[in-house]
Amino acid sequence: MKHYDYLVIGAGIMGLTTARELKSRFPHKKVALLEKESDIAMHASGRNSGVLHAGFYYTADSLKAKFTKLGNQALTQYCENQNLKINKCGKLVIAANEQELNGLQLLKQRADLNGVPLLWVDETEIKSIDPNASTYQKALFSPTTSTIDPLEVCHALKNENARNGVEFHFNTLYKGHDKDVIITNRELLQASCVINAAGLYADKIAHDYGFGTKYTIIPFKGMYLKYEKNKTDVVTNIYPVPDLRTPFLGVHFTKTVDGGIKIGPTAIPALWREHYSGMKNFNFLEFITILFYEAKLFLNHSSHFRRIASDEIKKYKKSNFISLSRKLIRKIDEEGFGEFMRPGIRAQLLNKETLELVQDFVVEGDHRSMHILNAVSPAFTCSIPFAEHVVDSVIQKQGGRLTADE
Repeated sequence: MKHYDYLVIGAGIMGLTTARELKSRFPHKKVALLEKESDIAMHASGRNSGVLHAGFYYTADSLKAKFTKLGNQALTQYCENQNLKINKCGKLVIAANEQELNGLQLLKQRADLNGVPLLWVDETEIKSIDPNASTYQKALFSPTTSTIDPLEVCHALKNENARNGVEFHFNTLYKGHDKDVIITNRELLQASCVINAAGLYADKIAHDYGFGTKYTIIPFKGMYLKYEKNKTDVVTNIYPVPDLRTPFLGVHFTKTVDGGIKIGPTAIPALWREHYSGMKNFNFLEFITILFYEAKLFLNHSSHFRRIASDEIKKYKKSNFISLSRKLIRKIDEEGFGEFMRPGIRAQLLNKETLELVQDFVVEGDHRSMHILNAVSPAFTCSIPFAEHVVDSVIQKQGGRLTADE
């Protein structure tokens, strides 16, 4: 039976950066990554929008505010150091009417509190940034928002981890544990400490260890439409003023790392955890459980779920989806959009007691196991400092005994 000092479950962006951080601090410790798929980033991380967010949406006392600013800087530097593609195109947040100007003001206040550059721009300045952007009187411009290729970043992290001695166990599904013995579909593994970065299944693994019992994962399907006519009709990322009472930012234009244009995403409530299309990956128990909680959310209108569900389901109709994006720009060829791109699933944490869709990151555990329960957007942006936080939490639970020399 192989023994590891640290066994990380899940080879998405959080698992990869956590393994990297462990090896950086403790180069002589044995670290392994356990992944049920055949390669890294097969789910949310590999289907990510690719936007490196700046960090102005979040309240100053949140982990998201802290890690988004630091993560934007860290991933930008990582891409530059590794010669990975990055498109420093910025982002415009535009207002549709007088009321939404108040929303822009709130975002500006949060940016100032978080120490994030965010600039007021008038209509003349907006035209110099993106002539096609449409706003009411003024907008906000984020100069530090960029786009990257999420798969390229994840594979760079995989290669770095492999060079540093991290062992990968692919096609290996966590089935349970008996104290420090991890039971999988392939073999038994022994680990002094388990770090759970399993995304859509993080809550189930946490429950096995007695953590996160008041939480469950509710999946939301995110889809984009690619604009196939050209790469020039939109120059920068263009976002609406978001409803900050919900975890979602609304339909927007994303300028991809290769200069392409796409609109999205949806946030459609899914009916099982890997509900990407049709009946593929259908799981009856997941279906019943998720439907139960979604029904509770709908009936109680908790976290504005009834409105979210009603609005989001309409986006399955392509014309409705495109019409929402039309509000952000002066003109676009509606016939220039292709079909829906490969969907992703957002693992959104739900507090079962309060029926709240949890908006900040949540990590629970002890010296034997640590569980990343809520790593929702912008977790990709936040991944490097978030991983530092997770490792800090492990060391703290272990009594702060570990040093880089051990």
